[in-house]
Amino acid sequence: MTLPPRAEVVVAGGGVMGVSTAFHLSEAGVEVLLLERDELGAGSTSKAAGGVRAMFSDPVNIELGRRSLRAFEEFARRPGGEIDLKQHGYLFLLADPEDVAAFERSVELQNSLGVPSRMLTVEQARELSPYIVPDGLLAAAFSPADGHCTPEAVVQGYAQGARRHGAVIRRHCEVTGIDVEGGEITGVRTAQGRVETSTVVCATGAWSAALGEMAGVELPVRPLRRQVLVTEPVPAMPPRMPFTIDFSTSFYFHDEGPGLLIGMSDPDEEFGFRLGTDDAWLAALSEAVARRAPALSEVGVAHGWAGLYEITPDHNALVGESAEVSRFLYATGFSGHGFLQGPAIGEVMRDLVLGRTPVVDVSGLCVRRFEGAEVRPEHNCV
Repeated sequence: MTLPPRAEVVVAGGGVMGVSTAFHLSEAGVEVLLLERDELGAGSTSKAAGGVRAMFSDPVNIELGRRSLRAFEEFARRPGGEIDLKQHGYLFLLADPEDVAAFERSVELQNSLGVPSRMLTVEQARELSPYIVPDGLLAAAFSPADGHCTPEAVVQGYAQGARRHGAVIRRHCEVTGIDVEGGEITGVRTAQGRVETSTVVCATGAWSAALGEMAGVELPVRPLRRQVLVTEPVPAMPPRMPFTIDFSTSFYFHDEGPGLLIGMSDPDEEFGFRLGTDDAWLAALSEAVARRAPALSEVGVAHGWAGLYEITPDHNALVGESAEVSRFLYATGFSGHGFLQGPAIGEVMRDLVLGRTPVVDVSGLCVRRFEGAEVRPEHNCV
């Protein structure tokens, strides 16, 4: 299919950030062209664990998560589509006194912002997630509104909604260059031709640094592989088991069809675009499973995959507009929180493109924060 000769806004990247941005912009009457070099959602979105939550320590992340949760709840109506949302809660298991204190502060902040999270005793946590053993645990934090849904379904729902509002979406069309003259964008080059535009939204996730370079914009984003497994069917699985996270190890699990999706970070993983799976991390994962949920050690593995986190120096997103190149906007670097913040970020990007005050104040997520000492550490990372 041919490319249109021009577009008001070109969105680069067809993951959740790109399609959410395209939907919200086109819904607002903006002429949008979305370019994806592969299939929609083929990058990090389709590899995500699917968790959706508002349990963060930073007020901006809390608000982005809370607003996105509302959007996921209403997804069937707008933009439309079934995303298999299960709000069985998020459960953080805490074994370190400093983490307990930090989560107590976070829960207090979350409550002040309308999130129904609360601290639990270890026994209360076991009632919610009966596979866990209490050894070494001190407390837990839980929010019943959190949960998980299907990333691919969210991408397709936003894409279909964007098309209904007139957005043009082109798959298998990689951006090869961005033309900038006098600090202003004049067009985007692809293998299928050039498109005139004055506005580009970078939503290319772990590949954002390269896209930024095309426009002369530095985006400090690096890719880091994360692997997950899906088990064989688990007999007598609790019907409403929360997304359970052993915070000290980052070992987590939630229901995935008749089995469980299981993951954990690998402290020995090095930055890079590796997407293959290997067994190097299994020893540490097996140890964490045996210590915290030993009953799961007997469950067989059905399959697994690897995806990329898009990591920034402070593990917080980059959202804003370049100070050097007019109308080069970016929504990237979410460091594992991108899928769950996708709906709200789409609204924010719409507002930034249109010159409105964003629905969430993301000024603190501007890339310029790294020029000084104003980083925004997020404690509740997985």
